[in-house]
Amino acid sequence: MAEKIKILKKTATELKRISGGIQAVDRNVDRILASIKMLEINVSDIKGLL
Repeated sequence: MAEKIKILKKTATELKRISGGIQAVDRNVDRILASIKMLEINVSDIKGLL
């Protein structure tokens, strides 16, 4: 699961890089990255319980 999250983060970061400064894309990618961050936190919490 952690590897899939890492791929999502890499893909979102790449989208932002190639967006050409389109504000709508940048804002949406920022939201996606925030959601990915929450996934990272949740996965690390689960690892701590196992």
